[in-house]
Amino acid sequence: MSATHFGFQSVDEQDKARKVRGVFDSVAPKYDVMNDVMSMGLHRIWKAYTQTVANVREGMQVLDIAGGTGDLSLGFAPRVGKTGTVVHTDINESMLREGRARLLNKGVVLPTLVCDAEKLPFGDNQFDLVSVAFGLRNMTHKDVALAEMCRVLKPRGRLFVLEFSRVAQPLEKAYDWYSFNLLPKLGGLIANDEASYRYLAESIRMHPSQEELKAMMKTAGFGHVDVHNLTGGVVALHVGTKC
Repeated sequence: MSATHFGFQSVDEQDKARKVRGVFDSVAPKYDVMNDVMSMGLHRIWKAYTQTVANVREGMQVLDIAGGTGDLSLGFAPRVGKTGTVVHTDINESMLREGRARLLNKGVVLPTLVCDAEKLPFGDNQFDLVSVAFGLRNMTHKDVALAEMCRVLKPRGRLFVLEFSRVAQPLEKAYDWYSFNLLPKLGGLIANDEASYRYLAESIRMHPSQEELKAMMKTAGFGHVDVHNLTGGVVALHVGTKC
């Protein structure tokens, strides 16, 4: 079997999907609360910025991958109007269930389905925009997933990847201390799961840098890729336009 990383561990590729599923099964009920705590509310600003840059309009067809508890889908839905569609997806059923309930509680009804980003169940050239927020780093074959995202986009369609990235060098020591000391403890106190939040911190360190991800997106079929560093590079928004 081929090996891949699960945080700082080396595991069989087939085991990674199971382990990642276990992490998100565990954290799903407290996911939104932990997002607010561990980012000090900044995740809301990062997602709002993504929605502003995306400039979703009436009639657009939008696919939200790893949509989880539905933040981006919820923001996109009123903008596409009655003639557009936002499809809310996630590979993890527990996360998707939390997101669907949240959307319904706000009176938003969207197509919601469990699907694997590496094997998207959609036709070629179907969507105007694809988004994935804080999900790409957990995918086993990121190159395959990016190629799939490109495939389902219409020509000149855009992919928005919002993900933790490489922080500016002056912030590294403070960020590492927070990630490996405070964050797992917060996970233990709030979500009763210290190990999952230690994995999340490790997975950020294993994710490609801004320039590496930009190169991967170009290889996957995106002719132009812009990189927006947010909060000193703690997070980066990559915007790729399909050739």
